[in-house]
Amino acid sequence: QVQLVESGGGLVQAGDSLRVSCVASGLTASRYTMGWFRQAPGKEREFVGAISWTGGTTHYTDSVKGRFTISRDNAKNTVYLEMNNLKPDDTAVYYCAARTYALHGPSPSEHDYATWGQGTQVTVSS
Repeated sequence: QVQLVESGGGLVQAGDSLRVSCVASGLTASRYTMGWFRQAPGKEREFVGAISWTGGTTHYTDSVKGRFTISRDNAKNTVYLEMNNLKPDDTAVYYCAARTYALHGPSPSEHDYATWGQGTQVTVSS
């Protein structure tokens, strides 16, 4: 059974940092691009960033460039989202996702990701 489990969310103040993790089981994560998405209350789910299966390529949405960093440890089947200088607008449920097909690069479209975690809440107070 393929499963993604996020952890590390919480309540922080504006300007703080937070790292959320995503552990994969039931698939060889080292063969899959992994993406991070978020959904704020009353809004559509949006792309945050993604990292290629080797970790050599990353893409980010403009609003988080320079503040968020995605990394991965394939030996641990784990992907990380490091968030710095958090803003209240970053408040959302954060989801990790695995691309549908192995060895396909980063994509901003959620339709290209077949496996999703349950999400972890990140709340940034002003």
